[in-house]
Amino acid sequence: MGYVTSLFARKVVAAAGSGVDAAAMLAGVGIDADDPLDPAQMVPAARYYDMLERIADQIDATDLPVRVGASMRLDEYGALGLAFKAATTLGASYARVERYARLWSSVVEYELRPATGGTLFILHRAGERRLGMRLSNEATLASAVSIARQVCPVPLAPLEVLVRHPAPRRVAAHEEWFGCPVRFGADLDAILYADEVLARPNILGDEGISHYLTTHLDAELSEITREPDLVSQAKAAIAQALSEGAPKMAGIASGLGLSARSFHRRLSEHGMTFQSLTEETRRDLAVGLLRDERHSLAEIAFLTGFSEQSAFTRAFKRWVGTTPATYRKGISRH
Repeated sequence: MGYVTSLFARKVVAAAGSGVDAAAMLAGVGIDADDPLDPAQMVPAARYYDMLERIADQIDATDLPVRVGASMRLDEYGALGLAFKAATTLGASYARVERYARLWSSVVEYELRPATGGTLFILHRAGERRLGMRLSNEATLASAVSIARQVCPVPLAPLEVLVRHPAPRRVAAHEEWFGCPVRFGADLDAILYADEVLARPNILGDEGISHYLTTHLDAELSEITREPDLVSQAKAAIAQALSEGAPKMAGIASGLGLSARSFHRRLSEHGMTFQSLTEETRRDLAVGLLRDERHSLAEIAFLTGFSEQSAFTRAFKRWVGTTPATYRKGISRH
């Protein structure tokens, strides 16, 4: 189970307007509407998606992600928002998001990747593409453009926006907001920018302030990414067992000196399941192995617990949004 910042939940409810009971919606994800805004307060991602789906049951949510994105303000992101603003170029600002996204979400990762015609700012989010996740992904992409416009000295529009899920009933509001074509049913959730746009100086870019803020963010990041000993030990055991196929929870638990029931309970205390931990380990191991040209794709498939390379390719595309071969080529180009 992952988490997202309560800031997103508050913004969604506010954008939904009078068509929903704001206090009740927020209470459903554990937020007291009367409390001050605190981006550090986290809510379970599954409950956040549930809330989005409840809102969609009560109002027409087709344009909701665009309204959410338009409402985002850098000043509400705390030190991360300041670091985004203080970066010297828009590309450097997005690099901050790529590095520090874990400070406001444990279910999303970002990637800057060179592409034909420019650079992609990619949103990676694993899991079932239920309605709540689809709305959240659209809102996240809209938010990424919103905060970019707040540091850009001239009007900004991407070259193209890519969305993996099918198009909603209407897309006019999306294309008007982004100022470019929005292609649904794509292989990635991403924003394509011209390289000259990412190289453009920011309005308030300041190298000295930027260094100070990133030092602060690095300290915060080191705190939240320090995995519990149990989790790191379990990941190591899973990685070692993968070459023999998909590991069993009972076997991993036994190797750690725990019963399966105790292992399950302790993972739950950290917001994890054995399945999600195994999936995360497979993904991290695959990405690491793809950076080493000595391993063929067939070998990587075997080492990550797949009996066939085709199954590995499908899983990797689900995790990252592209095939292992394309990912490896992108690393080489970069």
